[in-house]
Parts: sequence; structure tokens; C-alpha cells
Amino acid sequence: MSQNYQPATLAIHADDICSKTTDVAPPIHLSTTYRYPSDPLELVPAPTSEEDLSPEILGTDAPLVYSRLASPNASRLETALAPLLFPGFTDTATTKLSTNVVTYASGLAAFHGLLVSVVPKVIAISGGYHGCHGVISLHKKMHGVKTVDLHASDEEWDKAGLGKGDLVHLETPLNPTGEAYDIEKYAKRAHARGALFSVDSTFGPPQLQDPFAWGADVVMHSGTKYVGGHSDMLCGILAVKPDVEGNKRALEMRLERLFLGGVMGNLEGWLGVRSIRTMELRVQRQSKNADNLVAWLDGCIKGSITGEEADLVKQHVVKVTHSSLQKDSFLAKQMPNGGPAVFSIWLADSTAARSFPSKLNLFHHATSLGGVESLIEWRRMSDNTVEDTMLRVSIGIEDWNDLRVDIIEGLKAMDTK
Repeated sequence: MSQNYQPATLAIHADDICSKTTDVAPPIHLSTTYRYPSDPLELVPAPTSEEDLSPEILGTDAPLVYSRLASPNASRLETALAPLLFPGFTDTATTKLSTNVVTYASGLAAFHGLLVSVVPKVIAISGGYHGCHGVISLHKKMHGVKTVDLHASDEEWDKAGLGKGDLVHLETPLNPTGEAYDIEKYAKRAHARGALFSVDSTFGPPQLQDPFAWGADVVMHSGTKYVGGHSDMLCGILAVKPDVEGNKRALEMRLERLFLGGVMGNLEGWLGVRSIRTMELRVQRQSKNADNLVAWLDGCIKGSITGEEADLVKQHVVKVTHSSLQKDSFLAKQMPNGGPAVFSIWLADSTAARSFPSKLNLFHHATSLGGVESLIEWRRMSDNTVEDTMLRVSIGIEDWNDLRVDIIEGLKAMDTK
């Protein structure tokens, strides 16, 4: 499949090479084990050392043996994702790129897989998804890994001992605020010390952000979110830069995944393929909706939008955060197509924050994000590190004006005795 096709086309056709039947919609493969070749000369024994690792044994087009190693649906998803996650590597065949996309049972399984691969002594990380910090706490328990603040000075990084073989992990845009950081800046800091640089780009899916263009070595996605897009599948993704070192690491990750056991299920792999067909359409619509709603809320709070509705917003909403409100110069290059579809708002007090979600009709009060439906969450339900006045908002593909009206009606209901 030519890399010269646009992402919308690649999302439909990049996995055509995986089709073994005449089905237009890919079939669901449920088998956990597969027959070896009947010709004894075609039997390839398991590798005996890391030197034996190769795409022929561990790649997406390798012979199927056992579903914990690889399965048709997961391999098809990795094949379809490859040109979307590596848009800058136009001289590399899709079939080769797909080996550098490693899927897992969940986003946290992917992050655990990353730490198992790197085995850092020090991790630079700050804020972001609390689940990743939970995974790090397990590694602290197992082998005493240390952490240092991602935004700390060089002197503080020196004191922590961050250097070659360690990990600098940046989440951008940030969960739960939707604010963005300069990827290139942190890539240079990490590489100057010989550290591996990873980016959690869950809030910046393809079409919004390409971390590899700005220096990432590994890009992580919770595929549960925008790759899945329908709130019905769990998935984690690690995309490893396709260079000599990255190719070797990707093969090792695929072998380690076999023993970690965190592989995607057959149905989840199939759902992922189904979902990425419309990912560009969904993400663009969600991003535009969020940008519009954030601009409206911010205008009401700051007074550039006036009237009764603006007064109502200003009475209840204290603050809104989102990358579109930032003035940083790097954003125009890093996210040229719009901001994430997630932002946070703060209400006047905890009682209001707890009550507001139940006043809405078009927003489900639920955790997670990235689905076609809009969600709102009193964030303290799932994250005890944030203020109890915070609400995280995930915007879907509904008409944004309908969502705006729903917010207004919900605020009005807050004033009803």
C-alpha cells in the first residue's frame, strides 16, 4: 500500500493486504491456536536467543501459532494503524512498519510493556493520567525505579541521576486539562542525556499530532479512546520509531508481550479495525466541537461574550483549560489541525461540581473519553489527585450548538429550587 495516499484512504485500505477471504468486512477470528504447516520444511522453531528475533518470526505477517503471540485481528489492526502512526516514514513499506506497532489489552498494559522494555533506573514524568503513575508505583515496588519531575531543572535531573538508559515520558495534550506541551523541547532534553523519550499521545490522535516529527522514540496511545471511538473496546498501543534501534526494540516488545500476557482479544482487534475507518472524520469533528465550546465558555468567563447566557456561565464556571487557550508558539506547528476533544472546567464549589452532570441530557456522566458521545465526569470519582470542583469534559460528534444549549439548560437547572 503506497504511503502517498492520504490518511483517510489509508484507514480504509492499508490492511487490504491482510484479506485472505472475499469478505469486504474483515471476519472475526476466534481461534486461540493454529495448525503448523503440513510441510516439515516450512516449520520454523521458536527462537533460542534475542539474536534469533526477526520480523519473519514476530512480525504482523509471520505465520500464526498461538493467539498470545499474534492473532489475525490484532495483526490486522497493527497493519492498518502503521501508516497513520508513522506518516513521516513514507519510504518504508506498510508491512514493515506494522511490526513497530505493538498492541496490548489496555493502555496501562502498554505502559507496563514500555517500562519492562526499557527497565529505567529513573523516569522523568509529571501529572497526566493517574493510572500511569500507578504502574510506576508497581515498578518502584519491584526494582526501586526513581521518578523526577518532568519539568524540573537540569540540576534536579542531574541530582536524580537521569541519564543513558532512563526514560523521559511526556503526556501531551495533558489529562485531564487538555493543555499541551512542546514535544521537541523535551525530546532534546531527553536525548542530550541518552535517555529514551516517549510520548503519551492519547489526547492527540493521528490527524491532530505526530510526535515522531518532533523527536519521539516511542509513542503510546490508549486505543480505548480515539482509536476505538465507540466506548466498546479496550486497547493499548506502542508505536516504536522505525530505525535500527527502534526496530530491534519493537521485536523485543513483541516477544515480551508473549510473556506479559497483555494481548488484545480477538473481538477487540476486530472492533479496532472497524473503528479506525472513521477515525479521521470523528477526530476532526470532535476537535472542532471542543474548540468551539471552549472558545464560548472562555468568552463568557472573560466577558468578550455578553448576555444572559454568558452571565449564567460566569456565575457558575470559574475556569476552563484547553490547548486552544494557550499562547505558546509551538502549538501552531505541533497541532495545526486543532486541539484535543477534552478539556476541564472548574465550578464554584464541590456541591455544584457533583450536581451539574446530573442536570445534563446530552452528556453522559461517565469516565473515559474519545467516544462518539459526549461525556462529563466529576473527576474526583476516578482521580483523587484533583480538586473536587473539577469536571472533565469529553466532546463527541454531536452538533456543538446542541451541546452548548444543553450546558445552558443544565446551569439553569442548577438554580432551580
